[in-house]
Amino acid sequence: AQHRPIRLGHDASLGVGHTDRIAVEGGKLIATGLVSRDTAAAREVVVSSKNGFPWQASIGAAVEEHEFVREGQTVQVNGQAFAGPVNVVRRSTLGEISFVDLGADGNTSASVHGIHQSLPLPGDTAVTTPAADTTTAAATATPEKSATPPVIQAAAPESAGPTVAELRAAAAVETQRIAAIRQVCGKDHPIIEAKAISDGWDATRAELEVLRAARPTAPAVHVRDSGLTPATLEAACILAGKHSEPTKVCDEQALTAADKRFRGGISLQELLLEAAWANGATARTFKSDPRQILRAAFSGMGGVQAGLSTIDLGGILSNVANKFLLDGFNAVERVWRNIAAVGPVSDFKAITRYRLIGKDQYEKVAPGGEIKHGTLGEISYKNQADTYGLMLSIDRRDLINDDLGAITLVPRKLGRGAGLKINDVFWTVFLNHATFFTAANKNLLTGADTALSIDGLTKAEQAFLEQVDPEGKPLGVMPAIVLAPPSLSAIGTQLFKSLELRETTANAKYPVANPHQGKFRVEISRYLSNPQYPGNSSKAWYLLADPNDLPAIEVVFLNGQEAPVIETAEADFATLGVQMRGYHDFGVALQEPRSAVKLKGEA
Repeated sequence: AQHRPIRLGHDASLGVGHTDRIAVEGGKLIATGLVSRDTAAAREVVVSSKNGFPWQASIGAAVEEHEFVREGQTVQVNGQAFAGPVNVVRRSTLGEISFVDLGADGNTSASVHGIHQSLPLPGDTAVTTPAADTTTAAATATPEKSATPPVIQAAAPESAGPTVAELRAAAAVETQRIAAIRQVCGKDHPIIEAKAISDGWDATRAELEVLRAARPTAPAVHVRDSGLTPATLEAACILAGKHSEPTKVCDEQALTAADKRFRGGISLQELLLEAAWANGATARTFKSDPRQILRAAFSGMGGVQAGLSTIDLGGILSNVANKFLLDGFNAVERVWRNIAAVGPVSDFKAITRYRLIGKDQYEKVAPGGEIKHGTLGEISYKNQADTYGLMLSIDRRDLINDDLGAITLVPRKLGRGAGLKINDVFWTVFLNHATFFTAANKNLLTGADTALSIDGLTKAEQAFLEQVDPEGKPLGVMPAIVLAPPSLSAIGTQLFKSLELRETTANAKYPVANPHQGKFRVEISRYLSNPQYPGNSSKAWYLLADPNDLPAIEVVFLNGQEAPVIETAEADFATLGVQMRGYHDFGVALQEPRSAVKLKGEA
């Protein structure tokens, strides 16, 4: 578009005018226009320009294509070499052009040539054209001819030449100018000093150039990076952390954008810098001011330019951490989830679960339609949720070392810790069953013939099916799961899958057909035989009902939240770093003895 707003200092409320011609010529952005706004800003620009103020130009653009160059790398842009970290804008859309008193690119200029005349406003960066990608490009104003006839002034009479007194006075003024310039430039800016003296600059102009030279190199364009989103940063972290299933935890579009922009991954310092820059930070590198970068990344900054969105790094880290937390949590054995009933609780108070079997048969409805009241029964079971948690920190060394693994490894470790803890609690409760599996409950079988085999499984099935309810009637629940330690994994799989089992000894009489093929799902847990848990055995095994029908053991979670929770924040004042804490609210309790049979596997 040829008509773009002209502003003062990129402020939409400080309008100056509009452009009537915009072109890229010789690698420079040339814009002309009119001071068409009736505002105080417009009057300030015109009056200051008449007074000789050296306005500079700056553009505002929306980024369409962006590349981040890491620290320690260099990139060629418009024939110049730039050291990373630096953002290279490969494609952008021009939004507005502004008069500024100090542009990021000192080679720009902007001026007013008479009221209603063309206004040359070269930008301090070049927008991308189909012909070439550009980012930082110097521009020199080339004003168009005025649409208004120039004012013709009368020529002054010729002079006989300056007098000696005038020459001496001029020499004194020149000496003072040169001395002032040298004082401003000092020993650090000899090139600026020479140019200022030769081009007739005053001390003010020289001081302005010294200030520009002392400024850190910064992107020479005010941009709103519409391509950078929290989802893109999350996806970059997922790729860099090598998540086991990135497509299941991230949007495909975000993964594609992250891969294109960060070349398959992002470092920890890059992540902090991206968030800090979006929140208004000015530091070029993390090491130049770690405290400022951390504060800006986590909480935003006051002087965020209008129109620029902020990025919530805490939210991004929490989302990324939760994904790696679940990755670690699910990587730990989860047999408990397949054999237990799972339910929610609303608080940490003890809850009561009433027995699911008992006097609960329907009664015949008498004439008149009255239905008799039933009872919940006298026998009940208790359960209660507790909180388990752990806090880990990403300290200053991780940040300085640029270790992205810290924000992926730490939550994965917290997730694994949560998975190990729930297993520890669950199997401690399950194996502490001296009063649960007993001869009186008719759910404990012992002897050499109770080893896991066709005969042993037949005994277990018979004992389970002969269980009765409190009234002595059949239980009405079928066995569904064989639970065994790793030492019995092979025979358990054979009993479930094989159509026949052959005995290799010559004199043994053994049936070929497997009557239990496909009957009972086999679950193997290493905790059953681990010597750290009282009640462990490498020979004992169990036949269980489906937990949805009649559970032998129950796990409850606060508000139904089965996965652990992780939270991320900047460390406290005494610590430079990032803290992560994970916690898990759950409880475990044994339930109905009639839903399981234990076979000792030995005498």
